Amino acid sequence: MLPVFLVTFPFFALIAAGYGAARARILPLDAIPGLNSFVLYFALPCMLLRFGAGTPIGQLLDGSVALVWGLSALAVVGGVVAFTRNARIGWNDAAFGALVAAFPNTGFMGVPLLVAILGAQAAGPMIITIAFDLVVTSSLCIALSRLDGASGSGAHHGPRQAARQALRGILVNPMPWSILLGVLLSAARWTLPGPVERTVAMLADAASPVALFTIGAVLARSALVAREHGASAAVA
Repeated sequence: MLPVFLVTFPFFALIAAGYGAARARILPLDAIPGLNSFVLYFALPCMLLRFGAGTPIGQLLDGSVALVWGLSALAVVGGVVAFTRNARIGWNDAAFGALVAAFPNTGFMGVPLLVAILGAQAAGPMIITIAFDLVVTSSLCIALSRLDGASGSGAHHGPRQAARQALRGILVNPMPWSILLGVLLSAARWTLPGPVERTVAMLADAASPVALFTIGAVLARSALVAREHGASAAVA
């Protein structure tokens, strides 16, 4: 138990630091989206690229991991939609509720935490799960969210629009591309040029601390917003 605590303590300490910084307004709340964008568009893709390029191709193409994770994700999506959709909750709310339930925080917390605990061999399965969730789980939930409008004159417009939106989301998201490039580098056993590799490594090293700090800041922002709304309601 103690070894696990010693490994995980820095992760939760960084979350606590982000929470304290935002709660004390040392970190302006307006700066949180910038931190989030830095992680999503720069640091995390570089971390996934580095892990992918350094992982044997067999681990990155493990069909059993994709099958188990895929069936589990689809079961969660189907279960949440089935249990929540009713006369009051339509396809849109049920689908995005399912997305929240099925899409874990693998990138921000799962990859660095599991790699720290289990070692580099955990990176391959994590990359597979991220790729599945980005391409399949999120696309399915977006498509389901459009079914509210898929009736009458818009019966064919809803699914088409959902498919286009899902495809656009995948194309503009840098994480699937970084995973694909990492897989290609691993398969070809190539390495990036020295200066490029060092740049990627610097950004990758920033992913975990900034992501964890950002999680804490987001939690603090939610608490502050809820408190301000409560105070406003009390005054009204």
